[in-house]
Amino acid sequence: MIYISPSVLAADFSKLGEDVSRVEGAGADFLHLDVMDGVFVPNISFGPAVIASLRRSRLLFDVHLMITKPEKMIDEFIKAGADMITFHFEACDSPEPLIRHIKEMSVRASMAISPSTPVDVLLPFLPLLDMVLIMTVEPGFGGQKLIPATVDKVRTLRRIIDENGYSCDIEVDGGISAGNVGLLTSAGANVIVAGSAIFGAPSARRAIVNMRTAAAAAVYKK
Repeated sequence: MIYISPSVLAADFSKLGEDVSRVEGAGADFLHLDVMDGVFVPNISFGPAVIASLRRSRLLFDVHLMITKPEKMIDEFIKAGADMITFHFEACDSPEPLIRHIKEMSVRASMAISPSTPVDVLLPFLPLLDMVLIMTVEPGFGGQKLIPATVDKVRTLRRIIDENGYSCDIEVDGGISAGNVGLLTSAGANVIVAGSAIFGAPSARRAIVNMRTAAAAAVYKK
């Protein structure tokens, strides 16, 4: 199944609650919340208080931590209402204890890799993870163009997951629109993050419908 996760990084922060309600009513499945600390990535976004303020939404809160030492902040984001926590392999010295802790808190565990990080680093952790996020742009800023080489990483990861019988979603994030989403879904991605393509569209509902239609026309085949 394809899930659409609009990224609030592209929302109007002067009316953030209204924008979140708009994409929820437009048919989004998840809400992608990019947390950036200005250290792991050269940008700063928001913290647990903003996430808690949006928690009246019924969307699944997909919290993407682009921060150093994520283990120090995990519990705060879970208290704020995260349904799923994604942390970066590159930001964590010992991923396995962190994955286990997240799952012990009854929250879905996900790990992200940046475009330059090989898929192989994920192999020891796939049996534990609920999702993997393949960044299709360099993390830290919205509005970038999708890096074509990341499509092959999605295809490789999907093959590994299927061959081993893992139950792990593949999320993709960065530069995705209805025009190129089929490249990623045909490679095996099933959770689609999109920012400006949804929040910046005249009609969020139409943008989501177009994205689902394009994804359905390019279904992954083993």
